[in-house]
Amino acid sequence: MINNQKITLLDIKSKKDDQQPITMLTAYDYPSAQLVDKAGVDIILVGDSLGMTVMGYPTTVPVTMDEMIHHCKMVARGTQHAFLIGDMPFMSYQAGRSDAIRNAGRFLKEGGMEAVKLEGGEVAGDLVKAIVNSGISVMGHIGLTPQSVTRFGGYRVQGKTAVSAKQLISDALILQEAGCFSIVLEAIPAQVAEIITETLSIPTIGIGAGNRCDGQVLVYHDLLGLYPDFTPKFVKQYANLSKSITDAVKKYCLDVKQRKFPSDKYSFKISGKELQKIKG
Repeated sequence: MINNQKITLLDIKSKKDDQQPITMLTAYDYPSAQLVDKAGVDIILVGDSLGMTVMGYPTTVPVTMDEMIHHCKMVARGTQHAFLIGDMPFMSYQAGRSDAIRNAGRFLKEGGMEAVKLEGGEVAGDLVKAIVNSGISVMGHIGLTPQSVTRFGGYRVQGKTAVSAKQLISDALILQEAGCFSIVLEAIPAQVAEIITETLSIPTIGIGAGNRCDGQVLVYHDLLGLYPDFTPKFVKQYANLSKSITDAVKKYCLDVKQRKFPSDKYSFKISGKELQKIKG
């Protein structure tokens, strides 16, 4: 049965302590938020992935703060139960503490979010600490960080060597010490993700990081088969709505061309008497 109570940070932390997997999914507008929330997801992330899935950009890099706030407002209006997190876009925090605090605050004050997420390990530690000290909860994100995909040379698995894996573990501990309440682990070997999860006292949320994380996250459009441009190896499509929608639109076009739609069922009529007055 779906819990109708509002999810809080304490609930999220308790799930790790009680070894109850955490569910997290993205949403980008009012109807998607309603559907995800109604299904009982614990956390809704308004991800900067909307740059690709909704706006048609090739990467997440072009997404602006104003665009993120716009989508956050819609999601907040459609959510009653899930915990809400806004994704800080590229260059909304990297330039320094002042920018980071101000922009993080916009997600709560204007966007209706309850926390923010930002990418980066050791290099982001001081920024995370500054945002947390200002009273804003922060989720970290390490491994494959899409905003830095050009530096990685593409969408590549991270932490495949002992050296790089140890760096990820170090990054995770730094983010925990800085005050993150949770950390997303993206595209890293399952064994490394398990070590990080066991090492941290805060929850880990995996995406392409195996099933030993404290929770999992997927992109709404990936899960539903709504983004045909690219499907990562770690995505399980639970539906293929892209095909269903295309088929439905084709049927609509055919009905219109054959004058089958709108039929009497979908039309309005006046009485014969009134019609005669018009014609007469």
